[in-house]
Amino acid sequence: MKIAAVSEDGVTISQHFGRAPFYVVVTVENGQIVGRETRDKLGHAHFAGEPHAAEAHGADPRGHGFDPAAQNRHARMAAAIADCDVLLARGMGAGAYESMKQAGIQPVVTDIPTIDEAVQAYLDGRLVDHQEKLH
Repeated sequence: MKIAAVSEDGVTISQHFGRAPFYVVVTVENGQIVGRETRDKLGHAHFAGEPHAAEAHGADPRGHGFDPAAQNRHARMAAAIADCDVLLARGMGAGAYESMKQAGIQPVVTDIPTIDEAVQAYLDGRLVDHQEKLH
C-alpha cells in the first residue's frame, strides 16, 4: 500500500493541498513503513495564467474547484500519485477532494500534523476524515 501526503518540509502535512510543493509517498507493508520518497507536485505556481476557481466561482453550483479547468488541474495533480491508495492533507478544496476520489485515491483531511503519526493513525483505523474542513 502507498500513502501520499502533501508537504512543504517532508515531515508535516501541508494545510493547503493546492499550494504544497510536493508529495511524500510512504510504502507500507505488514503495517510498517518500509519506504519513503518525495515526488514533485503540481500546484498553484504551475498553473499561473490559467483561470483559478475563484474566478469561476459560482459557475458550478457545487462551488470551488468543480469547473472543468479546475478538474483538469486536479487530474494532473493526481497523476503523480496514481499508484497511491490514500492522500493525506490538512486542508483542500471540495473539488480537489472529489477529483482524488474519481482518480481512485482516498483523500483524507486530517488534523494530525505529522506524516508518520497520520499514517500510523490510518493503519490503526483511527484517522478521522474532517470533511467539514473542505473549502
